[in-house]
Amino acid sequence: MTRHKEASKLPTVIEALSQLTVDDLKRHLALLPTAEKPTRKPELVAEIARHLEGEGLRRLWEQLDGTQRAAVSEVVHSPDGLFRAERFQARYGGQPNWGTSNEWGFNRTPSRLCLFIYRDGLMPAELRERLRAFVPEPAAPKLKVTDELPEVFNLREERFDFEARRREVKVKQIPVTQSAMERNASHDLHTVLRLIERGRLMVSDKTSLPSSATVDEVAALLRGGDYYYVPNQSKKRKYEQEAGPIKAFAWPLLVQAAGLAEQSGKRLALTKAGLKALSSSAADTLRLCWQRWMKTKLLDELRRVEVIKGQTGKGARGLTAAAIRRAVIADALKECPVNQWVKADEFFRYMRAAGFDFEVTRDPWELYIEEQEYGSLGYEGFGKWSILQGRYALCLLFEYAATLGVIDVAYVAPEGARQDFRDLWGADDLEFFSRYDGLLYFRLTTLGAYCLGLTDEYVPTQVTARATISVLPSLKISVTGEALLPEETLLLETYAEKESESSWYLNRAKVMAALENGHQIAELREFLQARDDQPLPETVEGFLREAERNAGRLRDRGPAVLVECADAALAETLAQHEKTKPLCLRAGEKYLVVSAEGEERFRQALHNLGYCLPKV
Repeated sequence: MTRHKEASKLPTVIEALSQLTVDDLKRHLALLPTAEKPTRKPELVAEIARHLEGEGLRRLWEQLDGTQRAAVSEVVHSPDGLFRAERFQARYGGQPNWGTSNEWGFNRTPSRLCLFIYRDGLMPAELRERLRAFVPEPAAPKLKVTDELPEVFNLREERFDFEARRREVKVKQIPVTQSAMERNASHDLHTVLRLIERGRLMVSDKTSLPSSATVDEVAALLRGGDYYYVPNQSKKRKYEQEAGPIKAFAWPLLVQAAGLAEQSGKRLALTKAGLKALSSSAADTLRLCWQRWMKTKLLDELRRVEVIKGQTGKGARGLTAAAIRRAVIADALKECPVNQWVKADEFFRYMRAAGFDFEVTRDPWELYIEEQEYGSLGYEGFGKWSILQGRYALCLLFEYAATLGVIDVAYVAPEGARQDFRDLWGADDLEFFSRYDGLLYFRLTTLGAYCLGLTDEYVPTQVTARATISVLPSLKISVTGEALLPEETLLLETYAEKESESSWYLNRAKVMAALENGHQIAELREFLQARDDQPLPETVEGFLREAERNAGRLRDRGPAVLVECADAALAETLAQHEKTKPLCLRAGEKYLVVSAEGEERFRQALHNLGYCLPKV
């Protein structure tokens, strides 16, 4: 806001020059083709101003080098007449030549560019108007796409050799993992809604954040698992970093933000919209989740970058609205071509170059690493774009956009993936700055285009089958030709046991476990039919039909209480009495089953009949 006000107060060239000292004016005059040598400030200002109009101005502009001309063009055709160094760096890969100075930054000799752009990056409105007549508009920045993903990532590992007294750098190649999130999101959404229907997910009644048990429950059933997190296998010690859950953390928040689930005590329960979503188009529900998340106040994604302290209390008052930040990133996502990989760092460069600007905080001094006095992000270079805006964007992309299938992702473990925080005070012992540091590439999916409003209809992306398979009557699947894609292998692992690199067997237990977790037999049938030239054998069709039929013959009605009666007569009395009969079912000679939902009503009915069910 301050800079906009300053720009409006610099209307004329005379006013801009008048703000310079006499020494500065003399250095500016030396850049001009004139023999005049005035010594008083008014005459100096007038002489320089005389050259900044008409043909003299055009000749001066023509004497600028290419980068300097680009700087002038950016300012002339900007809405506010300001030179933005960070945006220019992102667009052109460097800064224009402003002149020279000594090693301490004094005795500065300006370049001709300083005749056009003045203090604080301002250009007088009068000068902008003159230059618009012949200075062309700058070319629009372009987003570069990646034709083919690398199979490995070069991880730099540094260590200090105390014997040789020098720092050694080793490069270790680690595989890049791809996740087809568009295909996973529909399954994961259905799984989470079913878990909520069964009363399995618990959240904090104050923060709405999922409990650790809930995270484990969700992570165990996600298609392909979470990125890094394996339930019940944490080996974190004190002071050690651990990436922890990402998708499993996001889902309970996403369904709450979308109004598909609400708190009932400490458990989540499906709303009417959530119940409807169980039988509705997954794409429409995922789009709803994305749109609602854009506006939610349930969580500020910056809180997930736990290394950054000071986000509560006084520091929270300086934070900008998360909804504004999300909107800017979503607008930038709309510029990404569908189904083409983009490097995360290239996307961030494009955001800055194209003016997709947002701030995380109005007061970076309140945010810090480790210790506020020395680790404050207000120090120059500490709260840079990659640390605040970049980490915020990584979280939104990796934890929420990818989870909803808006983007597919390619990633490595976060340890050592980014080195931009190494010079920050208090970051010496950190292996990574955020759990999202490993996100290397992403691609906007067809579903993502639908969620962002780029298309009116959603047509699922079909995976081109490269490999061919032969499905035998014995339920054996032989892979021939090219190797399976990672997502094809993932799908086959869901239903079949791997015998060798090219041989699998359909496994009844795995098929039923997959159906139990929300998968559909149609998915497996389509996969096999698309890759086998022959019709599926009758034994295989029968196997699939039986599995599909049996999957719908049992229903989980939720948790229940098993009540043991003193004798069969009492069990019969309670099972038949008008007050208790609707609340229980007979289970054997002396047992009754009461749903957890109806337990309190059953107890009240017992009290009215002169009985009680001890809680301890």
